[in-house]
Amino acid sequence: MKTEFDAIKDAANQQKHGVSLSLASMIEWQDVLCFVDDRADYKEVREVGFAVIDQRLYVVVFVQRGDTMRIISLRKANKRELKHYEQASE
Repeated sequence: MKTEFDAIKDAANQQKHGVSLSLASMIEWQDVLCFVDDRADYKEVREVGFAVIDQRLYVVVFVQRGDTMRIISLRKANKRELKHYEQASE
C-alpha cells in the first residue's frame, strides 16, 4: 500500500509525538489490527490501528483512499494500548 500525509501534519506529529509520519511507509498493512474511529463525524471513515514497526508497537490513525493510506497520526503505543493489543491478538 502507498502512504501519503500532509507535511504540516508531519511536522506537528514530530513535535507532539517525536515520530515522523513517513515511518508509516514501513507498516505491513495486512497485519494491522484496526477499528473504525467513530467518536466524531470526520466526513470520511477514519480508522485507528495497531502496527508493529521494527519490533515496536505503534498507533496509527489513517483514512484509506483507494490503494493509498492517508496518515493522520502515528505514535508509539503506551502501556495500556500494548496490553489491549496483546489481549486482542490472543
